Amino acid sequence: MIFGRSERGKPPVEPVTLKILVAGGFGVGKTTLVGAVSEIRPLRTEEVLTEAGRPVDDTRGVEGKHTTTVAMDFGRITLREDLVLYLFGTPGQDRFWFLWDELAAGALGAVVLVDTRRLEDCFAAVDYFERRSIPFAVAVNCFEGATRHPAENIRQALDLDDDVPVVLCDARERESVKEVLIEVVRHAGTHAADGRASVAT
Repeated sequence: MIFGRSERGKPPVEPVTLKILVAGGFGVGKTTLVGAVSEIRPLRTEEVLTEAGRPVDDTRGVEGKHTTTVAMDFGRITLREDLVLYLFGTPGQDRFWFLWDELAAGALGAVVLVDTRRLEDCFAAVDYFERRSIPFAVAVNCFEGATRHPAENIRQALDLDDDVPVVLCDARERESVKEVLIEVVRHAGTHAADGRASVAT
């Protein structure tokens, strides 16, 4: 059990723990994002790309990538004394999508990480969360040398609902990633409140 720090004379605070998925296409930066923000040593299930996988692993645009996640990434971040996020990074290749249903069980929300040079690679993740009514935010990983596009242009290109947050980020930078996660939690809270209101009426 994880307990938050307490002020002298006050009982420790048991934090709320929430599960957040980090999804997106192959090579978009999911492992980097989890590692950048995790306060524990992140669990990684990366394996070296092989010649056998070359026909199915599209490395166009990420030619320097030599490893891939084959199960998941896992990390943890304490946003406040009373709020801890557990991060589960999903594998990006089609052949590992059978793992997504297990990873998605009990998730409060998700980050869909996007590389604008390979925008089509995130379509499957967006569709997955929309079909399952899992609230998500789109985080555009601003790679060096990639053209910067306004968030509204990306929203239109992905045909996102108006309420889905679209934020620009650097998956290598802790503070940038924290802002993305805060946006996901905020959006998921609004989504849950709207759901309760519709049930009540």
